[in-house]
Amino acid sequence: MTPFYEHRHVVTFADTNVVGNVYFTHYVEWQGRCRERFLAEQAPEVVRALAGELVLVTADCSCEFFAELYALDEVSIRMSLAGIEDNRVSMDFGYYRLGAGPARLVARGRQTIACMRRDPGGGLLPAEIPEQLRRALDRYAPVSAV
Repeated sequence: MTPFYEHRHVVTFADTNVVGNVYFTHYVEWQGRCRERFLAEQAPEVVRALAGELVLVTADCSCEFFAELYALDEVSIRMSLAGIEDNRVSMDFGYYRLGAGPARLVARGRQTIACMRRDPGGGLLPAEIPEQLRRALDRYAPVSAV
């Protein structure tokens, strides 16, 4: 089983559309919140570095849906490390409805971020993944099969 960082959210009426289910863009917003809470709790030095030269650029984001969520549902957004390549980090997200019985997978997403640094000329250049971020992410890497 892959370890995961968990962010919980209670769906509000503001998260829903006129049909009553959660509007699709909120799933992507929740990925961002989960990622931000992860950084704040697990890698606060990285958050401070964002005020300087470090920039985390979302390079890719996706979400696929399996079941609906509605107002007042509790959802567990579970983030795990999918992979690291050069200056890029890919994360998997599972969205689980909580309640009576086992948690039910309702959506799955993926996001890739690129670590960049501000160039004095105004552009962005690739940057190494900060060591504190690597250490924090290692806790959520897939467990190797033995």
